[in-house]
Amino acid sequence: MRIAIAFGIGLVFGLGLVLSGMSNPAKVLNFLDIAAIARGGWDPSLAFVMAGAVAVTFLGYRLAWRRGQPLLAEQFHLPRLSRLDLPLVGGAALFGVGWGLAGFCPGPAFTALGLGRWEPVLFVAAMLAGMAAARVVAARDAAPQVQ
Repeated sequence: MRIAIAFGIGLVFGLGLVLSGMSNPAKVLNFLDIAAIARGGWDPSLAFVMAGAVAVTFLGYRLAWRRGQPLLAEQFHLPRLSRLDLPLVGGAALFGVGWGLAGFCPGPAFTALGLGRWEPVLFVAAMLAGMAAARVVAARDAAPQVQ
């Protein structure tokens, strides 16, 4: 049952990304190009998509917290750390730069794989390579140092 529900949620999420234009890097880059405001070519439509996503998420969390327990798990899994640190800020900056340069973030990039273009394939391959490299570095940093 969990797999079926996860599949349904993923399908709705992917369809939302395609219908909203989030899987189209040209539309995303046109939204992120603030200099286009002066030229009259800025596309604010993704701001409405984000506002809708924030509203749905806000309501969803309010309903979920009232339950006290998730539907398909025994407990909520919340982050233990709440402070800002260099890896968090650096990762957010890297995400933003990548999104601004490529016009993709991970969800829309995976969705765009089904659209038959080479750009999302290249982006996802680079993203997976970066994730693998990050795991190697994290494992190296966590390993005890022998002197």
